[in-house]
Order: sequence, then C-alpha cells, then structure tokens
Amino acid sequence: MTTVDDKTIKAAKLTSEIKEIMESENIPAISIAVINDNKVVYHEAMGVSNMETKIAVDDHSIFEAASLSKPIFAYFVMKMVEKGKLDLDKPLYEYLPHPGIVPESQEKAKLITARMVLAHQTGFPNHSNGQPIKLAFKPGTDFMYSGEAYQYLAAIIGMQNGVGYKADLNELFQNEVTVPLKMPHSTFVWDDYVAKHKVFGHDKEGKPIDDSPRAGSGDGTTFFSYASLHSEANEYAKFIIAMLKKEGLQEKTFNEMLKEHTHFKDDNPLKQEVGQTGWGLGFTQKITEGYTMHMHTGNNHDFQAYAMFIPEKDYGLVVYTNSDKMIPFLTNLSKVLGPQF
Repeated sequence: MTTVDDKTIKAAKLTSEIKEIMESENIPAISIAVINDNKVVYHEAMGVSNMETKIAVDDHSIFEAASLSKPIFAYFVMKMVEKGKLDLDKPLYEYLPHPGIVPESQEKAKLITARMVLAHQTGFPNHSNGQPIKLAFKPGTDFMYSGEAYQYLAAIIGMQNGVGYKADLNELFQNEVTVPLKMPHSTFVWDDYVAKHKVFGHDKEGKPIDDSPRAGSGDGTTFFSYASLHSEANEYAKFIIAMLKKEGLQEKTFNEMLKEHTHFKDDNPLKQEVGQTGWGLGFTQKITEGYTMHMHTGNNHDFQAYAMFIPEKDYGLVVYTNSDKMIPFLTNLSKVLGPQF
C-alpha cells in the first residue's frame, strides 16, 4: 500500500507500528481501514473490547461513530434533495418551524436552510440540552458547529417522508444509503447485531464503561443524526469510497458537497490548531499544496472516530477507537502514513 506522501509500506510493517502506538498510548482497541486507488487495501481490528475482561475485538466488532454520523447523514440529506423531498435553499421553517427558538431569534431563524445546517452556518449551539435556543448570529454569515441543527434537519426529513425520527427513519436511511453501499451493520438505532458485537468504551483512566444504549450513543431507539451511528472502519470506508468514486449521487451533487461553503476566519480554533480551512456540506476541509483533504472527527469521549479522504490521490483513512486517544494515535500514525489530518 502507499502513504499520503506516495511512499510504499507493507501491511505487516503498518500493523507492527499500530500495535506499538496502541501500547505506548494505552489504547484498548482500534478498527482501521486504509484506502488506496479507491479500494480498501488494509483493514484490521486490534486490541480488546474491554480492558478488564481482555476480550479481543475482531472484524465484527462495532464502535460508536459519534460525529462521523454527520457526514453520512449529509449524504442521506443529498439523496432527499435529489428525490425532491427537500430543497437545499428553502427556509426550513416553511417545512417545520423549530419550537425551541426564543422570540427575539425567530425572525433570524426563518433564514435557516438545509445548506446552512450542513455547513454549520445556522447560529445554533452544538446542543441546547432542552433549553431555549438563541441564535449566535444571522444564519449564513458565520460558523458555529451544531449537532442541534442537524437534528432539526433530521426531524424535517422524517416529517417529509412520514416516518418520524426513530426506527422508521433509520430504515429509510439504510434503504437509501447503507444497503446500496453494502454496509449491513451500520445503524443509527440499536439492534440485535449491535447488542452482540458492540465493544465497551473507556474513560480517561482506561476503565470500561457500560456498552448498552445510553447518553452518547443515544437511547437506542432515536435516530440522532449528529452522533448515534454505530459502525466500524471497514464498513464506513465503503461510504468514503463512495465519496471518492462519486457513487450514489449525481456528480453535481457531489460537487456541492465537496466545495467550500464556509471559509474559516483566521481566529477559528480549527484553523489555528489543525490547519482546517473551511467546511463543505458534511465534511470539513484542509486545503494544502496539491490537494484538498476532506475529513471529520467523532468524539463521544469514551469512543472517538476519524475519517478523511483526498480525491486527488484516491486515498482515504477511517479509524475507530473505544477510548479518548484518537489525537495521539493519529499524530503517531502520521509519522508512518504521512499527514493524516
């Protein structure tokens, strides 16, 4: 297989390096897939599901995707746009007024569109936690990462299709996305396969946390578009390959998803800390000399996940872990595979 900087590395060497990183950083388990030439050329599940029982993970082990839920939900949204169920630029209040917005923000909220939601331009907080929502700025004029806005859009899609926002919406999502992409065990709601194969998350001290439906992964029955996807690296890589090969949507739709919609200001922490330059419809972007890296992170604290792809190189990476050690893992992996974020 080849690295981002076009060097060759053997699978055995990569496996050895990953195991060393896991040991040095005390990472319980990793599910990882590397994509070359729009194909998975490396996939491994290493480590243990539970640091106390030491039960090993395998290719069937399921992790929390956390916010990797958002890009694949964005792909689903664009399916709805192509089917005429949603207009990217129609104000969302015309479909369904949001019931939790404070009176002084209601006029501004009438500007919010699906495009703004996917590009994080709504002014919604990340999560309202049941509190009234006051918009931080005029929608469409600035950036504020918001899972709350994504869930608003999910409710509208559920309403437009007459399925609500629980298991029926998940079934629609699977019929439109995971079935054609051959991702049979990726789901936003709890099922028997997840119950059997889900690994345990681990806290900062490395202690396992209950792996049943709960806060973070959701209550198990609700389609949380921003964070409740369960999957693993090899299945999620099929979605990344679809993005690389532009499969499942029209080319003009992919072009909309991948172009920059939000350009980060110089004081944006994402730009200052990791060099990200903006946001498309679903993925954040990092424009470097010669190529654009599209990426997304996921952080439910005891589970973290990461995915990225580079169209100019037909390259991609997907990583899931049942700990909070994704950043040190990627930092060390970049010494082996080249810059990964």
